[in-house]
Amino acid sequence: MLLVGAGSSSAFWTAAGVMAATVFVVVVGVVWGRSRRWGGLLVGGEQVWRGVSTGVGVGVVVVGMAVAAGLQVERLQAGPVMELAQSGAAVKVRLKVVGDPAVRSTPGSRRPPYVVVRANVEEVSGRGAATRVRTPVLVIGSLQWKEVRFGQHVEASGRLESVDKGGEVAATLSSRVAPRVLDEPAWWLRAAERVRAGLRQAVAGEPEAVRGLVPALVMGDESALPPELAEDFKTTGLTHLSAVSGTNLTLLLAFVLPLARLLGVRARGLTVVGLAMVVVFVVLARPQPSVLRAAVMGLVALAAMAGSGGTRRAARSLSVAVIALLLIDTSLARSAGFALSVLATAGIVLLGPSWRDALARWMPVRLAEAVACPLAAQLACTPVVAYLSGQVSMVAVAANLLAGPAVGPATILGFGAAGIALLSADLAHLLGWLAGWPARWIILVAEKGADLPGASSSWPATVIGIAVLTALCLALVIGLHRILARPIAMLLALVLLAVVILRPIRSLGWPPAGWLMVACDVGQGDGLALHAGRSTAIVVDTGPDPAAIDRCLRQLDVKYVPVVVLTHFHADHAGGLAGVLRGRTVGEIEVTPYFSPPAEYKRVLQLAAQHRIPIRTVSYQEKRIVGPVSWTSLWPARVPALTGKSAATPTDEGSPENNASIALMTEVAGLRLLLTGDLEPESQRAVLATGADLRADVLKVPHHGSGQQDPTFIAATKARLAIISSGLNNDYGHPAPRTLDLLTHQGMKIARTDTSGSIAVLAPDHQLAITTSSTAP
Repeated sequence: MLLVGAGSSSAFWTAAGVMAATVFVVVVGVVWGRSRRWGGLLVGGEQVWRGVSTGVGVGVVVVGMAVAAGLQVERLQAGPVMELAQSGAAVKVRLKVVGDPAVRSTPGSRRPPYVVVRANVEEVSGRGAATRVRTPVLVIGSLQWKEVRFGQHVEASGRLESVDKGGEVAATLSSRVAPRVLDEPAWWLRAAERVRAGLRQAVAGEPEAVRGLVPALVMGDESALPPELAEDFKTTGLTHLSAVSGTNLTLLLAFVLPLARLLGVRARGLTVVGLAMVVVFVVLARPQPSVLRAAVMGLVALAAMAGSGGTRRAARSLSVAVIALLLIDTSLARSAGFALSVLATAGIVLLGPSWRDALARWMPVRLAEAVACPLAAQLACTPVVAYLSGQVSMVAVAANLLAGPAVGPATILGFGAAGIALLSADLAHLLGWLAGWPARWIILVAEKGADLPGASSSWPATVIGIAVLTALCLALVIGLHRILARPIAMLLALVLLAVVILRPIRSLGWPPAGWLMVACDVGQGDGLALHAGRSTAIVVDTGPDPAAIDRCLRQLDVKYVPVVVLTHFHADHAGGLAGVLRGRTVGEIEVTPYFSPPAEYKRVLQLAAQHRIPIRTVSYQEKRIVGPVSWTSLWPARVPALTGKSAATPTDEGSPENNASIALMTEVAGLRLLLTGDLEPESQRAVLATGADLRADVLKVPHHGSGQQDPTFIAATKARLAIISSGLNNDYGHPAPRTLDLLTHQGMKIARTDTSGSIAVLAPDHQLAITTSSTAP
């Protein structure tokens, strides 16, 4: 067995050399700049000395960064892990788990759910050699990995794969087998897990959203947070509440320290109590980089806002914290979370006090502070958030202002429930119930805020787009102080913001007036809306993502859905059902008689039962009319006969579920629209054999434009417009080039959601036309 020591130092000296050269340039630049200002380097000049000392200080910091970066690079490169990953070697490893396992899935993808967890490789065996190392990796494993616990040592096998350089890990380990647990976590980690479990148990009787939010507020445990609520938090700028952030620690200290003062604790005793609570917080939330970062930022914000010295003290405290964190872990320089934490803290401590004072000229100080802090944090983070999400929240400040008063009680009561759970389950349930009420208010704010038409605005996540947004934010930083100090100006600004939120600019061009059908951009999946009256639509399939279909229907102002048709139970057609049901009245759900896959079918049943919506099975040749929309079901006709082929058949990409898709001939305002689900050639030929009239103005191309199409079926539609609903850069290769060629050969105009966004079909003056969300004025 080999024992890795310091390893090669070439990476270290390379990084150190580059940074040393930078130091030299910085020092010379500072000295030269100051000497020009002061009339040259004259003897005994105090200002010159300050310039030199400043340059030396900067140099020391940069050299420290160089050393830290070199050490981190050397740590990642030491040992054989990176070399083995470059060749994709199969290895056996001994790992220490340093993160909580998280289950991930790709909506609409063939890949089954998987688990992601961070770990340190302590021993690796591959190519006939066993080596002791200490190398961080990211494990991507099967669902058996979700049972591992933070702090455990496990033994596993898998394949190492390379990652982009400059990250926090040296490689990824793909493992399809269950890990073998070698020991249990340390006693203090087990105790922390009991506390976390006690909190989850304390809120077990609450609604799903409350069960997920309270642990997230208290200790960043997002394991039970519903995806729909997480999306609402993202839209309304409340994500920092559900993740481990400095807010959690600040609230805890703001409650504990005054309480300790009332109990007679003074001076150094308060410092001890504060440090003890920081340690407790870090242990409960897991001693991971994100938690340590949040703890430091929370302490900086609390000290800067509570102490004396104004913005200079705040800037010094924040600078020291940032430098210290970067010296400890230089990979934070590439971390979006770190950037957001620093920017939010900087906004609060640098902009918050002056904006608070400006508002306090005409409103109570407490209210002024409640407005200034979220406004400063949101404005400071806006460019980075837009780069990451491609959108700008227009309701973030208002949402934070409304939710803010409930965050403290929910967090403190949640902490109390977590601690009391070790002594009394009944008392913990009581505190959990009490914590649930302020949590309900936060959830209500998030849901209602996200439902507003202009809650968020799309923004191009390009260099130019982010540069323009940054310039706008800087302009606001310069001029906002004057607006905040004048109530009339503030009133006008609020009125303008309300107009943008309630009547967003995009609604002037999208959706177009008179739309008959919209193929929503739901990613890799289908989600169609047929106009059935004012604020009413028939929905055919829901896509894989509840947020995407919900967003599309909100843009269309759909509030009532008489019928939801799920052509089949694949996730890319039924996975977004919760988004349709959310905030809307739904009359019934119509489904295929082929109830597979069973897991998705059961999920649909549970959602329908939860919302008390009847489910009915479609019948062959069934005719229905809802308002101006009428349709006839053309398929399925013989469900049992469709189970003979599977997706594994090499000559047919189809599956029993796809071949059992509901196919509808729909008529709206004189237009015939053929909606085909994911029909494969087998079923396409069977539909032809029934003798049905397939002539249509619009064809929704089967199975997202896959290469498996029956040319005779496509030709029989004689459609003028072919709509393909697929996701950008999807891993299926949809739409297939040969299908595009087939449609073009038939003389059809092709419209695709992956390149054009949502597609609206119109019939102005009885002429077929389309408008897409990407080209709407």
